[in-house]
Amino acid sequence: MFGQLFQPMHLLLVLVIALLVFGPGKLPQLGASIGKSIRELRKGLDGVADQASQPTQQSETKK
Repeated sequence: MFGQLFQPMHLLLVLVIALLVFGPGKLPQLGASIGKSIRELRKGLDGVADQASQPTQQSETKK
């Protein structure tokens, strides 16, 4: 099903449509913001994984 979805002609068509919709001036900004969002997402997911792997420190009990 997804094997035929990512053919080079389909990707080229998507890029042409994106160029027509957003224009040549906005595409670099759009790409940069998507890349930044992906990096932030990965940082957040790595932080969650690190916190989950560390045992929780229990506070000292008061006597």
